[in-house]
Amino acid sequence: MDIKESLEPVTGKLQAWGQSFMELLPNIVVALVVLVIAWGIANLTRRATERLARQASARNAVARLLGTVAALTVIGFGLFMALGVLELDKTVTSLLAGAGVVGLAIGFAAQNMTANFLSGTVISLRRPFKEGDLIESSDHFGIVDRIELRITRLRTMTGQIVLIPNKDILESPLVNYSEFGRRRVDLSVGISYGDDLERVKRIAVEAVEAFDGRYEDSEVELFYEEFGGSSINFVLRFWIPFERQVEYKRAQSEAIMRIKKAFDENDISIPFPIRTLDFGIQGGMTLTEAVQPRAAEQAA
Repeated sequence: MDIKESLEPVTGKLQAWGQSFMELLPNIVVALVVLVIAWGIANLTRRATERLARQASARNAVARLLGTVAALTVIGFGLFMALGVLELDKTVTSLLAGAGVVGLAIGFAAQNMTANFLSGTVISLRRPFKEGDLIESSDHFGIVDRIELRITRLRTMTGQIVLIPNKDILESPLVNYSEFGRRRVDLSVGISYGDDLERVKRIAVEAVEAFDGRYEDSEVELFYEEFGGSSINFVLRFWIPFERQVEYKRAQSEAIMRIKKAFDENDISIPFPIRTLDFGIQGGMTLTEAVQPRAAEQAA
């Protein structure tokens, strides 16, 4: 067998492939055109989606994420159309089936991460808080340092950084202390049973009304709440402008000092809790009679 006869199968295969390629060449050109058009539409879609997302939310990360997802969706459709033009229907079916299986596996493996990403997107679109706000969520209290797609960075009042998954924030009750722009200060105080309640109310309210840091359009309110074990307790409330926690603490401290000073000047006492000491005294005995035998035993 000579070399020519040995190469005939290979030559035949190459000729068949070349003929098939020439037959598919128009389809290949059309498929490339489809891909180029899909690429251009994907870029336009990405820009439009990012622009619309920025109008709905100031978060650039979310806008870029949505734009990328939209662009990849368009490119995916273009790829499947190009494969259809090449009459690779079985390949398209296999790709769709494989993509479904892979997507399902990734979804199960990274469901927490996916949930946090989706929650971050929802937070950025709904904007229940912004960077710099004072919030309380998931038993954490602090200032929002940065909002990311997966986590929210919270800076506590003592300076620690807490990373809270966005899913936990979205699923838990959230308190935003900064959104309203004002905050109410509540002070609990107790007075003795011998004091005149009307006089105490007038003096306490006047002491806090002189505080310049409160909202003057809101009245200082005082409500008696209960008869305590050693005092009659009341709560005093007033509103202040609020941006930072230090403003709340400063107003609270100033009100306490003013009330204490006013009470001292008007002989109003804030009683100490009453403590009862049990010496094991039986009925009819005095404290001296109960203590003397024990003192004698110790001396002996």
